[in-house]
Amino acid sequence: MRQPASLLPHRLRRPLVSLFFGVLGLLGVLLHRDYGLPWDEQLDRLNGIISLKYVALKLAPERARQEPSFSAIPDMRDNQDTDHGVIFQLPLLLLERAVGAHDSRDVYFLRHLVTFFTFLAGLYFFYRLATARFRSWTLGLLGAALLIGSPRFFAEAFYNYKDLVFLAFFSTGIYTLTRLLRRPTWRTALLHAAATGAAIDVRTMGVLLVGLTLGFVGLELLYRPTLRSRFATAAALCLPATAAVVVLGWPYLWENPVGHFLEAFQSFRQYRSDMLVQYLGEQVSVRELPWHYVPVWLLITTPLAYSLFFVTGAATLAHHALQRPRAWLRTRTGRQDLLFAAWFFGPLLAVIGLHSVIYDGWRHLYFIYPAFVLLALRGISRTGYWARRGESGIGRLAALGALLALAGNGAYTTFRMVREHPYQNMYFSGLSGTAAERLFERDYWGLSGREGLEWILAHDASPRVKVGTDARTGLMLHNASLMLLPAERARVVLTSADQATYLLTVYRWHPQPYPATRGREVHQIRVEGIKILSVFRR
Repeated sequence: MRQPASLLPHRLRRPLVSLFFGVLGLLGVLLHRDYGLPWDEQLDRLNGIISLKYVALKLAPERARQEPSFSAIPDMRDNQDTDHGVIFQLPLLLLERAVGAHDSRDVYFLRHLVTFFTFLAGLYFFYRLATARFRSWTLGLLGAALLIGSPRFFAEAFYNYKDLVFLAFFSTGIYTLTRLLRRPTWRTALLHAAATGAAIDVRTMGVLLVGLTLGFVGLELLYRPTLRSRFATAAALCLPATAAVVVLGWPYLWENPVGHFLEAFQSFRQYRSDMLVQYLGEQVSVRELPWHYVPVWLLITTPLAYSLFFVTGAATLAHHALQRPRAWLRTRTGRQDLLFAAWFFGPLLAVIGLHSVIYDGWRHLYFIYPAFVLLALRGISRTGYWARRGESGIGRLAALGALLALAGNGAYTTFRMVREHPYQNMYFSGLSGTAAERLFERDYWGLSGREGLEWILAHDASPRVKVGTDARTGLMLHNASLMLLPAERARVVLTSADQATYLLTVYRWHPQPYPATRGREVHQIRVEGIKILSVFRR
């Protein structure tokens, strides 16, 4: 397929790209204080603190023991989250100290800002990746806009340090892999090793980058025999360098790198406990999810036009690949498209085939979404070609209409993102609020708890206000209190639902309405017709 030229003059590339990312950076600064605290962010920060204590005891034990909080921090052997690396957490903790963020509210605002800018860095490398693939900086910029313009991803870029940060790191790893495949040198090998090791240290699923590296270096050895020695040297350098980065950035591995990594990987593969999720109107165990759980969640949380162009891109890719597979693989573009297809379909089919535990929508597979967007860009590129050079007038009009529909869908999605702020994480595509509320999980992050607490304190002048929630959602309420101003936080008394004056719920494990015995509903939050929070007063 002939590659399109950029639609705009090359001289506009630098100012427009700078403007695009500059505006996103400004939005990050302006909006990062608007989001609540997700379910387990405090626990994940504690994981980083435990690792920091471990590092301090290794490097400066006497200085570490002089810290006022030293004795209150658990030891590494008592840490239950050792299966999560801390390459992102440790620098955040050092940054907190450097800027003097001590109160929990300031700490988590800082973390949300850094998380967004980390995602923004990954988005830039995705732009570079798309630009190189389509040889068009305008298509690359469009791809970045589609990715950040996906409502759930925009919102979670502020607080989902696990999945969105992993998406950023994994996308960077794919970018460095394409550079290595194009030009195997010791520099590209070390850059790719650093990106791969960092991705693994965010989530052990990052080992997929190692598999993709070996597989596609093997293809290059087959189709570019004159560079075999250079590829062999680069691979021989890349693999041990990756292992070194993984161990260096994950203190839990220091004493027993292989054994502890295998232990962490096994823990990641098998979820420690059972949990129920709301799926298609029923409470389903995460151990018994149907095969279509992830595809359905992907479809209902992605703007419709993006999905239609993804189907077009995947179909045209399959057509070219099956028509003349050997000739297709001989081209660098063909092998690169195969990489993107493997990036998307490989993890998806593995999760379906292995019946892996997934919960909270499809967030554990968010890292395949950039590949989804790349395949959608392929569909957009091909549709643009049909609109310009289609064989029939009707075909050209249909292609032009599809591109206009994409623009319209993008504009409407942006409008919804503004209207739903800061709850873009509640975006559903093509579903009414009533249907989404009945069929699927709502605010599974518990973010709306912050606004619920703020409302209670604004409408109750009592010096001490008793607030409770469902038994399983107590952590959500505690997290929400950490985002309050210190004076307001001191007024809140967190207690059991039976003893509380106010009951606050986000409907995570109680999707049905509450009985009148819980009290009178005095406040609620709705997003596009979906009730995500209620406050009851007894």
